[in-house]
Amino acid sequence: MARQSGRAHRQSTRSPGRRPVGRHRPVGRHRPVGRHRPVPVRQHGPVADISLPPVPYDATALRPDWGTLPATLRAAVAARLGAPPTVVRVATAGFTRGFAGVLESADGTRVFLKAASLADQRHLADWYFREAQILARLPTGLPVPRPRWALAEADWYAVCLDAVDGRTPPLPWDPAALTATLAAYAEVAAALAGPPPELVALGLPHLADLARDDILRWGGVAAGREPTPPLPAWVPARLPELVALESRLPRYAATAPGLVHCDLRVDNVLVDAGGRAWICDWNWLCHGPAWFDLAGLLITAYASGLDADAAFATHPAVAGAPLDALDVTLAALAGYYLTSAAAGASDASPHIRPHQRWSGEQALAWLAARQGWR
Repeated sequence: MARQSGRAHRQSTRSPGRRPVGRHRPVGRHRPVGRHRPVPVRQHGPVADISLPPVPYDATALRPDWGTLPATLRAAVAARLGAPPTVVRVATAGFTRGFAGVLESADGTRVFLKAASLADQRHLADWYFREAQILARLPTGLPVPRPRWALAEADWYAVCLDAVDGRTPPLPWDPAALTATLAAYAEVAAALAGPPPELVALGLPHLADLARDDILRWGGVAAGREPTPPLPAWVPARLPELVALESRLPRYAATAPGLVHCDLRVDNVLVDAGGRAWICDWNWLCHGPAWFDLAGLLITAYASGLDADAAFATHPAVAGAPLDALDVTLAALAGYYLTSAAAGASDASPHIRPHQRWSGEQALAWLAARQGWR
């Protein structure tokens, strides 16, 4: 969710190419449980309008160069690699100012390194440490990078991961890349449906608590506790419905037995040359339902003019989900993104607020289309 919010875009006109999937989903009813595979993603009906983010997701990060890191840190990393890197490619995706990049040695060894100052970026160092703990305990065989080693030097913390030879999928989504990403997430969701004990032992947070503490915002807007962000003219009349929808998320999430990524977005995905998708940036893993991840990912599919409703409905992660799970999640994420975008400038990235604004607009537009509000 790009969790750098105020607390811790453009509105596109949709063509009839996407039909609404129904109004006011029944509360408390669930989808049948069964094993099925995600179907290939296709455009539904006539070509629908496409909305693109203000800045491409592979160009949102402002990171330090390798040469600006402390010399003793670079020497310690080189010692672990066996030699200084001959090629360094700094990652341009993401919304933090920590170092992240692919390091390549003369013998062809490639790794991915993240590093942050323990003095000035302690929250990032903590995130990197947490991610390394999680990645080391995820079930084997999943399309995720694995940690190699970590070190602390010169008041910096660095973690070394396997390098994935891939790229952030550009928007609008290529249907094949989205299909590969949905297949990768199906593997992950199945593996985490029964939480591995070694992951549970980390004391992971619960999505139900995160929702109550930070994600749900429409109730605060309606009550005047939360500043009202810039909104389309039709939204104020729908505030009671938005509040009612988002308020169901904690109850739904509390009954989910599995674990979820909790930050599944296009910029946390890499697609390699063979067409396989890899899911990255695992520091927000929590207890919750896999359909929450899926809905958040598919916001960019909706903005890409693809049939996001069908992609959600046919994915194995939604088996057993409440029938209104997608609407509940879209309402919650729309409020979270839009209020976060209005929170003022962030020192993480100058592009995070426009990203949040655009994401909130797309989530709200998708929900409005499904509910028949426009």
